[in-house]
Amino acid sequence: MTCFTPINTAAPLVEATAIRHLYGKAEGANLLVLDNVDLTLNENEIVGLLGRSGSGKSTLLRSIAGLIKPTEGQIAFPPRADGPTTVSMVFQSFALFPWLTVLQNVEVGLEAKGVRAEERRKRALAAIDLIGLDGFENAYPKELSGGMRQRVGLARALVVDPSILLMDEPFSALDVLTAETLRTDLLDLWSEGRMPIKSILMVTHNIEEAVLMCDRILVFSSNPGRVVSTIKVDLPQPRHRQDPAFRALVERIYAQMTRPDQAPAARDGVFPGMGLSMVLPRVSTNVMAGLIEAVHAAPFDGRAPMSDLAQDLQYEADELFPIAETLQLLRLAELREGDLVLTATARRYAEAEVDARKQIFAQQLLAHVPLAGHVRRVLDDRPSHSAPASRFRDELEDFMSPDYADQTLRAVTNWSRYAEAFSYDEGADRFSLDDAV
Repeated sequence: MTCFTPINTAAPLVEATAIRHLYGKAEGANLLVLDNVDLTLNENEIVGLLGRSGSGKSTLLRSIAGLIKPTEGQIAFPPRADGPTTVSMVFQSFALFPWLTVLQNVEVGLEAKGVRAEERRKRALAAIDLIGLDGFENAYPKELSGGMRQRVGLARALVVDPSILLMDEPFSALDVLTAETLRTDLLDLWSEGRMPIKSILMVTHNIEEAVLMCDRILVFSSNPGRVVSTIKVDLPQPRHRQDPAFRALVERIYAQMTRPDQAPAARDGVFPGMGLSMVLPRVSTNVMAGLIEAVHAAPFDGRAPMSDLAQDLQYEADELFPIAETLQLLRLAELREGDLVLTATARRYAEAEVDARKQIFAQQLLAHVPLAGHVRRVLDDRPSHSAPASRFRDELEDFMSPDYADQTLRAVTNWSRYAEAFSYDEGADRFSLDDAV
C-alpha cells in the first residue's frame, strides 16, 4: 500500500522563518537590517508590516517576492491542494514602462508567461476595467495622474492571478485625497471578493493606514529590524478614523513605537544619550520650532499625543518620529507612552525672542549632540579656528556608510548655522568660528 501525506488547503500561503539580512558596505563592514524575523501569512487576511525607515520592511517583502535572497533563514510556500502559491508586487514608484500604453503595461506579465495575444488582451482589459481605468487603455503613463498610474500598477499585478498581492508603500507617492480614494477602492474590491487573490501583505509607515486596512499588524523596530509586536485588528470594515476604538488602537501603536527600547540604537548607547556613531536625521530647525510651538500652545499645553499631532499636522509616522526624536536628543522633549512632552527648556524656547531662542538651541546642541560638541572643541583648540569638513566626515565613516556620514554632518551643520555655534563655507568645505557666538 502506498502512503502519502495529504496536501492541506488550509496551509499557510507563506512562512518566513528566522530571516536575517545584511547589506555590505564599501569599507567591508556589514549593515544588519533584519534580525531573526518570523512571518506567517494565512488565507483571507491583509497583513501590514509597520515600522520606521531602516526597519527592513521592504527587504522582507522583496525576499518573499524572490527579488533578493536573505542572508540567513528560509522562506517557504507550503504545498496546498488548490495549487502552488504565486505572488505579484505593487511598487511605491509605479514602475511603469513609459513607452508602453496602459494596455501594454498591464499585458507585460502575461507576455512574459507566454500567454497568447488574444487571451492577454482579454485578461488585461478585464483587469483595467476592474480597477476603474476603462477608457484609458491606449493612454501612455505621462498622460495619467499619479493615482491612475498606481491603478495601472495594481492591474498589472492582478492580471496574472496571484495568490498573494505584495504592496510596498503603494500610496505614499500620492496626495492625501488620491491615496484615500485608492485605499477605499482596493478595500471594496477585497471585501467583495472581486480580486483574484487570497491574501495581501503590505509595507507601510502610516499607522492610520495600517489600522484602516489590515487584519493583523507586525510592528518592527529599527536598526536592525525585528518584530517587536503583533497586533490583531478586530474592528469591522469599513473603519472610521474618528471611531473611539480606532483612535485607541492608533494611540496604542504610537505608544508601542515610542517605547525607549524602540528608538534607533547607536554603538555608544540608546538614543538619546549616544555617541558619534549615530546617524542623525535631516530635520530643519524651522520644523523643530514649529512643533515646539504647536505642542506648547493650547489645547496641548506642553504635552501632545503623537497620534493627535500626526492628524493635526498631516504628518506620517515616518515624518513625525525623526522630529520628535531630534527634540528628545536635544533635551527639548521627551517621548512618554505615545505622547510628546516638552521640557522646561523647550517651554522657555517657545516663549523667547529670536536671539534668545538661538542661544537656548546652541546650549542644547553643544551639550547634547556629541558631533556638534566635537566640531566646536576642535575649532576652539586650533589657532586658525578652522578645520576641513572632510576631517569629520572621515571620522564618521568609521561608524557608518559615506551617505549616512554626509547626511549626519549636514544635519549638524544646518543646526549649528542656526545656533551660530560655528559656520560652514560650502565652497571651501571648511568649518570655522567666523560669525559664531
